[in-house]
Amino acid sequence: MKFLRQSGSALLLGSALLASFTARATEPATADFAPASDFTWAGMYIGASLGAGFPLHGGERLQAGSGFTSTVFDLYPASVTRTGVTVGAQAGYNWQRGPWVWGIETDFGLLDGRRGPTGIYAASPAYGGLPFFTQTSHSSANYYATIRGRAGVAFNRALLYVTGGVAAGGSRGPATLSIAGAEFSAPWSQSSRMKYVLGAGFEYAFAKDWSARAEYLFLNQSLNTHLFDGGAGFAYASRVRNENHILRFGLNYHFGDENRIPGSIDYGKRQNGGNEGDKGGNGDAPERYSVHAQTTLVAQGYPRFRAQYDGANSFPSGGKANVGSTTNAFLGLRLWEGGAVYLNPEIDQGYGLANSVGSAAYVDSAVAKVGRAAPYMRFQRYFLRQIIGLSDGERSRDPDEGSHSEVLESTQNQISGLVDKDRIIITLGKFAVGDVFDDNIYAHDPTTGFLNFAFNTMGAFDYAADSWGYTHGLAVEWKQDWWTARGGVFQLSKIPNGLDIEPQLFRQFMGVGEIEARYALFNQPGAIKFLLYGDNGYLSKVNDLIDYALMTGQLPPQVGPARRRAVKMGGGINIKQQLMPNLGFFLRASMTDGRYETVDYTDVDRQLSMGLVAAGALWGREDDEIGVAGALSGLHGDRVRYFGLGGTSVYIGDGALSYAGEKNIEAYYKLGFGKNMDATFDYQLIVDPAHNAARGPINVFALRLRAAF
Repeated sequence: MKFLRQSGSALLLGSALLASFTARATEPATADFAPASDFTWAGMYIGASLGAGFPLHGGERLQAGSGFTSTVFDLYPASVTRTGVTVGAQAGYNWQRGPWVWGIETDFGLLDGRRGPTGIYAASPAYGGLPFFTQTSHSSANYYATIRGRAGVAFNRALLYVTGGVAAGGSRGPATLSIAGAEFSAPWSQSSRMKYVLGAGFEYAFAKDWSARAEYLFLNQSLNTHLFDGGAGFAYASRVRNENHILRFGLNYHFGDENRIPGSIDYGKRQNGGNEGDKGGNGDAPERYSVHAQTTLVAQGYPRFRAQYDGANSFPSGGKANVGSTTNAFLGLRLWEGGAVYLNPEIDQGYGLANSVGSAAYVDSAVAKVGRAAPYMRFQRYFLRQIIGLSDGERSRDPDEGSHSEVLESTQNQISGLVDKDRIIITLGKFAVGDVFDDNIYAHDPTTGFLNFAFNTMGAFDYAADSWGYTHGLAVEWKQDWWTARGGVFQLSKIPNGLDIEPQLFRQFMGVGEIEARYALFNQPGAIKFLLYGDNGYLSKVNDLIDYALMTGQLPPQVGPARRRAVKMGGGINIKQQLMPNLGFFLRASMTDGRYETVDYTDVDRQLSMGLVAAGALWGREDDEIGVAGALSGLHGDRVRYFGLGGTSVYIGDGALSYAGEKNIEAYYKLGFGKNMDATFDYQLIVDPAHNAARGPINVFALRLRAAF
C-alpha cells in the first residue's frame, strides 16, 4: 500500500515532467506502423463508455464497539453488493513516437452496484434476547472518477495499453441503526486512504477520427467505515471494502495532433514573420482544443520560536515542517464560435504547514488546505466560457492591421484565437472566484509567485469557496478599451468553511462586483480595481457568540450557535503598476465586516499589502524572477474579544490573545530551467502570528518545485 500511495502521485508527476521534455519532440507513427493516409493516436480525444462492475466482496461487517470486540458479537447484514451497470465519459491526450503511445486520461462514471443495507436483519446469537436489528441507509455516492497515465504500443490502427492512477468516489450517505429500541446514527462517510485504479485495454481505430475500445479496470475505493453513535459511549462500526472489477466498452472521437482550426490563419506565424508554407508558429493560432498540465511540490518549515502558550489552531512552537503537492490537468475544448468548455482534474497529497493553521494569512496557498497523507483526486473546475465580440463591422483577420482585435495565447484554461478587444466574457460552472476577480499580474498565482495568501488576493476578501477554494457560480465581464466591469454570483459553502458547496441555488450565496481602469503613468502601464462583495447566508454574529458563552458558562465560545440570515459586506482596492520594463509594483487594501464569523476564506478584517516583482531579464536570466512584499493585517473589536476568550476560527485560535495585528514579509527567488520548470527559494517572516503578540516571530523557509507544459 505504501508503494501504491507513492506511485499514485509519482505517476502524475512523472507524466508532467516527461511531457514537458517530449511534447515538442513527438511525431506521428511512421509508415511502417500505419498507412500513410492516416491514423495517429497523438492528440486530444473524448468519448463515452458502458459496461459492468463486479464487486469483490459480498457485504459488510457491522461490529459492536465499547468492549464487544470479539467476532462473536458481530452483526452480519445480508449482502448489499451486486453486479451493476457502469456508464461514464472520458477525455484524454496522447503523445506518440513511432509505435509507442503514452498519455493522460480522466474519466467520470456511475457504478450501480452497491447499496447500503436497509431492512430487518437477524442478530448474532451472542445477544441473547435480541433476535433482530434494523438498519436504514440513505443515499450513497455510487460514482467513481480517475486521473490516470496510459502507455502502450500501436500496430497500425490497433493499440494495446496499460493504465493506472488515482481514483475518487466510494462515499456513503448517512444511516440509522435500531437495536432493542436504541437508536444510533452515522453521518456521511468517506475513506481518507488512497484510492487507486489499475488496468489494461485494447483500442481500434475503425474510422478516420473514431476508435472503439475494450477496457478492464481494478478499482479500489478503499475501506469505508460508518460509525453509529448512540451516545453514552456506545457505538457500532459498519465496514465495507469498496473494490470492483470493471469491464467496459467505449467509443472515442479523436481531434488529432494538429489542434488548429482547419483553414484558419496561423496568427503566430504572421507575428513571427513566417509565411503560409511554414509548419511552425508560436502556438497562438486558433485552437480546437488545449491541453496543459502542472505539478507543484512545496516543502516548508520553521524552527522553534518564542511562545507563551500553544492552542488548538496554533503553529506548534517547537518547530514544524510539512510537504504537500498538487498535480493538475487543464483540458479545454472549443464548442462553437467564442464558446469553450474546460475541465481540471487535480490530485492533492500532503499537508500545508501545520495542517494549514497558525497564521491569519495562510503561508502556503499552493497546497490544498484539506491535507491527507495519501494522494486523492477531485474535479476542481468544470465550466463553460463564452466570448461575445462587441466590435462594429468586420473583424480584422490580422491583429497587426487593426486595433479592434487581439490574439489570446494558448495557456491553462484558455484556448488561443483571435477575439475582439471589446468583448463580453461569460463563465458558468465550477471554478474559483479568483479566476475572474482580484487578479494582479505581479501577485496572484502561488505556484509561480508569492506563497502567502496576503499577497495573492485581498486579505479581507471573504469570498465564496469550498475548503479547496472552488465553488459553483456565474461571472460576466464587460471589457472595453480602457476599462472592464465584472459581476458575479457564487454559492457559499453549506456551512461556513465547510467541505461542501451549498446545493440549493441562491439559498446561501455571494454577490461580487469589480471595476477596473487601465492607464499609463509616465508611459508605464498600470491598472486600478475597485471591488465590493456581500456574503448572504446563515452566519453567526461574533458578539452573540460571546454573549451566549458568557451567559451559559460554556467557554471558550464556539462558532455555530444562533446562526441566522445575515449579509456580510466587504471590499477593497487592487493596484498594479509597471515601474519600468521587467519591474512592477502591486498594492491591495481591503476591509470586511468583522462583526460576523469567517464565512469561507479569511481570518482578517482589514489588510494592506504591497510589494515589488522583478523579472530576470534585468540581470540576464530570462526565466528567473525575484519578489519581495509586506502586509499588515488586523481584526474587528468583537473578534479580538472572541479570540481572547479562547475561540477558534478557520486558521487561527491560540486559546488566548494578546492582540496585535499580524505582520507578514515574504521574499522569493525563482530559478527557471526554461519556461516549463523552475525551483523557488522562499522566506517568510511572521510577526505576531494569528494577531497574537504572545507568540513569535516565526521564520518560515520553503522550497517550491514546479513542472508544467
